[in-house]
Amino acid sequence: MKINLSMWKKALSGLVKMDSKEEWDGLDIISKWLIATRSGVTIVTLYSCAIGGLLAIRHGYFEGNWGMSILAWLITTIGLFIAHGTNNFLNDYTDFSRGVDTDNYFRTQYGVHPLIQKFWTKEQQFRWFAVSGTLALLTGIFALFYTRFSLDIIILFAIGALVLLLYTWPLKHIALGELSIFLVWGPIMVAAVFLVLARGDASRFWQVALAGIPWGLSVVSINLGKHIDKAPEDKKKKVGTLPVVIGEKAARYVNMAVLALIYIILLVLVFVTHYFTPILLIVFFAGKRALYAVGVHTKPRPEEPPKEWQYWPTWFSGFAFYHNRLFSNLLLLAVLIDTIIRLVLPAFWPAL
Repeated sequence: MKINLSMWKKALSGLVKMDSKEEWDGLDIISKWLIATRSGVTIVTLYSCAIGGLLAIRHGYFEGNWGMSILAWLITTIGLFIAHGTNNFLNDYTDFSRGVDTDNYFRTQYGVHPLIQKFWTKEQQFRWFAVSGTLALLTGIFALFYTRFSLDIIILFAIGALVLLLYTWPLKHIALGELSIFLVWGPIMVAAVFLVLARGDASRFWQVALAGIPWGLSVVSINLGKHIDKAPEDKKKKVGTLPVVIGEKAARYVNMAVLALIYIILLVLVFVTHYFTPILLIVFFAGKRALYAVGVHTKPRPEEPPKEWQYWPTWFSGFAFYHNRLFSNLLLLAVLIDTIIRLVLPAFWPAL
């Protein structure tokens, strides 16, 4: 079995579809893990961790011990990435066991579902979940020791673990899944990574949590778009996502508001709180894609995909993902440059 680096890249850049069990069996372990956990989407975790780490550098928590700080950053990032994948293993296992995921369900149409496609058994899926969960837990234990068992870290880890266990059921079924996604991958994860690297110093916690809100909104725009896309199927299966509860039209307007709030809050962070310098405004180069996504949300989902659209059955989520890809890279670049400016020219844009 050869290591397939090209498949790693493919799995990290988008969702992989595959119909042949023989092809699946020929993949290396890492490729299978990346595809089965939908790493083209779970890569958002890496951005949350990168933002939290850069803000820790900006506030001086790497000074005097760069080597250990970078190691802690890498371990925490890998652990959270694995934890996100573990959540997806559990998500698929739970939905398959409860009869939500079936041969023609939305989830099976846009990527590999090893259980539905019989690439492996429920027992094998559970073993993958257990191994991934153990690795994520070990990195969490490292973080606890690294922060000297900070109570704040323990609380944040407990929240993350609860979401991991409860997202698929019942949170997603009572219209709380979307809120959970926003909170965890935005303010909570960004602030948690920062807090680990600050070794439990919570003096900047709320500033950093606020700085994580635009990123969390960008992530949840994809999740909410996906739930709008599959609302008819979810309604039939009594999965009470937010679009099922409030209706497709209302959910479309909520997602338009989410996309607009990303940029409004960034303006607040630059011009009201001065937490970021105006360099953050480079993310507005993703504004054109945001407008595309908003424009699509003004109309109901088409019955059939347009000829030029390659990503069906995703529609609203496809445009939100298209926006997120550019926005995420611009945001990370902007935070990096902003961090350098804050370290080299602290008087350039003094925080209020």
